[in-house]
Amino acid sequence: MKFVDEVRIHVKAGDGGNGAVAFRREKYVDRGGPSGGDGGNGGSVIFEADPQLTTLLDYRYQQHHRAKNGEGGMGSDCNGRSSDDLILKVPVGTLIRDADTDEVLADLNTAGERVVVCKGGRGGLGNMNFATSTRQTPRFAQDGTPGEERTLRLELKLLADVGLLGYPNAGKSTLISIVSRARPKIADYPFTTLVPNLGLVQYKDGLSFVMADIPGLIEGASEGVGLGLQFLRHVERCKVLIHLLDMGAEGEGRDPLHDFDVLNGELRKYSEELARKPQVVAANKLDLPHAQERLAPLTEEMRKRGIAVFPVSCATGQGMQPLLDAVAEVLFTGKTDKLHVEPPPKPKAEKKAPPSERRPAEAPVKKAAEKKKAPAKKVAVKTAAKKAPVKKAAAKKAPVRKAAAKKAPAKKAAAKKAPVRKAAAKKVAARKAPAKKVAAKKAPARRAPVKKATPKRARRS
Repeated sequence: MKFVDEVRIHVKAGDGGNGAVAFRREKYVDRGGPSGGDGGNGGSVIFEADPQLTTLLDYRYQQHHRAKNGEGGMGSDCNGRSSDDLILKVPVGTLIRDADTDEVLADLNTAGERVVVCKGGRGGLGNMNFATSTRQTPRFAQDGTPGEERTLRLELKLLADVGLLGYPNAGKSTLISIVSRARPKIADYPFTTLVPNLGLVQYKDGLSFVMADIPGLIEGASEGVGLGLQFLRHVERCKVLIHLLDMGAEGEGRDPLHDFDVLNGELRKYSEELARKPQVVAANKLDLPHAQERLAPLTEEMRKRGIAVFPVSCATGQGMQPLLDAVAEVLFTGKTDKLHVEPPPKPKAEKKAPPSERRPAEAPVKKAAEKKKAPAKKVAVKTAAKKAPVKKAAAKKAPVRKAAAKKAPAKKAAAKKAPVRKAAAKKVAARKAPAKKVAAKKAPARRAPVKKATPKRARRS
């Protein structure tokens, strides 16, 4: 059977039947009145999850689905018949989206779960429902309402507990064929798996889980390269992922550690939630001679990252039980202790805190101390240089004397002030000396008027 996991269909619910307009026409019944019945309801479109289905192949060839309409009303107070609902069965895990708005209408992840996507129309009322005391013969009835109509996109996401990831031809199909009864196609060329495969793994104590094998991923899968991106939706529901590394891969640029980083990068581009799921890293094909040489460097590098590596060989069955134990512990208990290892201790020389983790006060204090210490060294160097050449030191002291000489102008200024004092003394002496002369001159002036006064008085007499 061909595997189909995505289809586009058109569904329409049934319309409601119209109400009838009728009157009673019976012998000996005068004015029988209205007798039109109601119309029947149209059928709804319902999706149901069926565990017996594994593909959406039926909807690939039949894309239009329509429910039946309700019957119209009849006379003699007879109502029309309502139509049955249209039930469309899909595999468990089908996601129903509206193709126009991309809205998720339902996620049928439980067997027997149902959802109504298009509701049928309601039947119209007959004229007998509109009779009143003032309107005894209504000649009209109500029409039925149309049913809903939608274009849907169905996406199938297989329900699996464990998903297998890896490059093409990494041994995923061989692994699922060993631990379960699934019989996928196995060959020695890439992209052997073209569709997802499910297998039921019987574990200890009656416990079991479902494992999903999807086509291999390659670099650029998030951009549509290869087949893996088309089927990555089937591992979105998985709780645990087994990352299978091809230890025997040969070719340019093929390295187990590089493959691990590339695939995790593609997972992050596709979905951050999918990339955060627990991963059990398994190194496959250890039965090959050159694969043993790659195991030690890979384990050491993964240990630095804190990731545990489970060496296995799907061809011989080596290491299968420890791998299943680690998967079952995460699946049934939720513990991830076996998936991680303690990284090796770093050397003491490398234990230097990055600048972002240092205390904000540490760096400035050290820098300030360095700045303070640096001038001390320079001063010591300068003093040593000064002590060595004595003559130069004496020469360097000369400017000090010059500086003292520069202070001498203050004395000169004082000396300059001295003439001011001398000038003041001269002015005072000059003032005093003329005072005596003035006094000497004034004496005759006083005597002169006395001599002249007598003759004036004589003349007046």
